[in-house]
Amino acid sequence: MNTKRSKKLGKVYLVGAGPGDPGLITVKGLKCLRKADVVVYDRLVDETILREAHKNAEKIYVGKAANHHTLDQEAINRLLVEKAREGKKVVRLKGGDPFVLGRGGEEAEALAANKILFEVVPGVSSAISVPAYAGIPVTHRGVASSFTVVTGHKASSKGVASIAWNKLATGSDTLVILMGIGNLENVVDQLVRNGRPSSTPVAVITQGTTHRQRCVIGTLHNIIGKVRSERLEPPSVIVVGDVVRFRESLSWYDQNPCSKSEKKRKRE
Repeated sequence: MNTKRSKKLGKVYLVGAGPGDPGLITVKGLKCLRKADVVVYDRLVDETILREAHKNAEKIYVGKAANHHTLDQEAINRLLVEKAREGKKVVRLKGGDPFVLGRGGEEAEALAANKILFEVVPGVSSAISVPAYAGIPVTHRGVASSFTVVTGHKASSKGVASIAWNKLATGSDTLVILMGIGNLENVVDQLVRNGRPSSTPVAVITQGTTHRQRCVIGTLHNIIGKVRSERLEPPSVIVVGDVVRFRESLSWYDQNPCSKSEKKRKRE
């Protein structure tokens, strides 16, 4: 009889860290983080959240920026599998929500294929939270009863449209476009070309929910010039639709004394 025990596999938690404000991570996400042996984290995860991990936890940065990836996706998948096979509790800490344009589904597939236990801990997506911090409700009674979230990272691949702009442009009251500031010109062109009026209000919000948040308002006709003039940079959320008009009266975060003092403290 073989009395030698096989090594117990660990488990991977795909945790959404929220959009930037460290206070927006969920209670369950924080609980998982505090128990983790290994934390594999992205570029947009606030360092304040990382401090919640155990002091002896191994922290591995796998952040991605435009044209620069610390590890490619396949390598990240292998890393998660390897650490779990060592018997570790692994937290894969991802900005926003793991399954909203965060490639969490691909990581879950890799774990499932390797028979690694995993759990998904949803996070607050930037698609709804960043507009909210800018005073823009993505839906509003009598104005917008639907919204669509889409990536603006690529408009086409090898000349073939990767997004059905002909259906999307006018198929939803509010469009929320993530990762699109570097491709803003093409996004605007596709929307107007496919029937969205050039007078449609647009908001471009960068560094949303943080003390560095900036918001530029315009229309499809003039938003490109305004964004260039303000030199906005990623990460960004683009909101297209009549709900953008509420920004003028509902910009609570910019008027919040706490957020103002935090911005001032961070500048000093």
